[in-house]
Amino acid sequence: MPRILVTGAAGAVGSLVRPRLARPGRTLRLLDVMPLEPGEGEEAVQASVTDADAMRAACEGVDAVIHLGGISLEAPWERILHVNIHGTYTVFEAARRAGVPRVVFASSNHVVGYRTPAEYPLTADTPPLPDTYYGVSKATGEALGALYHHRYGLDVICVRIMTCFAEPPNPRALSTWLSPDDCARLLEACLAVEKPGYRIVHGVSANTRGGWVSLDEARALGYAPADDAEAHAETVHAAHGEPAPDDPVFAYLGGPFTFPDLDADRLQ
Repeated sequence: MPRILVTGAAGAVGSLVRPRLARPGRTLRLLDVMPLEPGEGEEAVQASVTDADAMRAACEGVDAVIHLGGISLEAPWERILHVNIHGTYTVFEAARRAGVPRVVFASSNHVVGYRTPAEYPLTADTPPLPDTYYGVSKATGEALGALYHHRYGLDVICVRIMTCFAEPPNPRALSTWLSPDDCARLLEACLAVEKPGYRIVHGVSANTRGGWVSLDEARALGYAPADDAEAHAETVHAAHGEPAPDDPVFAYLGGPFTFPDLDADRLQ
């Protein structure tokens, strides 16, 4: 696809995949509230995903939208509602009005964060059980994607991203890591697959300690993960120690997002 709009391009995942999505003959239109310096084959737009006019203009002439923009952690309801829920609606609506045929939506494993190991591997058909307002916003984004596909014909792929960092940040991530290279591979599969319709897939690498979520739906798009968090296991355990099997971080898929410090009355 020759021109792709990437929202949240200055964020954590956006910064990791931006150089990995560069291709000869492709233009990346990068949108973020933070200023960006465009490189070769890039265009920069400083705007919020909540700005309908700016989003409509940013969607003009693009072949697909990769929607990464939004708050990536838990936050008070008002902020989540405005940025993640209203902002995602604004992106879908702008794409529809501009005639963009495909949206790849960065969803999250926190849509099903209260699922337990007894239910693994989770699939695209696992009903939502969000662990936070953030998880609720991603479940809402998936629902919006379904609406915009069935009512308006947009191709929509919702990627439930697991732990996407340059390296696994902790022992839990040895099971949930999505390497930056694999993240780019998955996004490319989402862009390339013909007539996907509406899909939900999980974004995770081929980790030896995986099996928490199914990769079948992502592989069906053409995704072929090449990385394994096990290559980092020795370094991770040297830094953090070996966790106990009954560590609460393993009680639910959402890990620390299920902990009491994210209860609504403790949020600032």
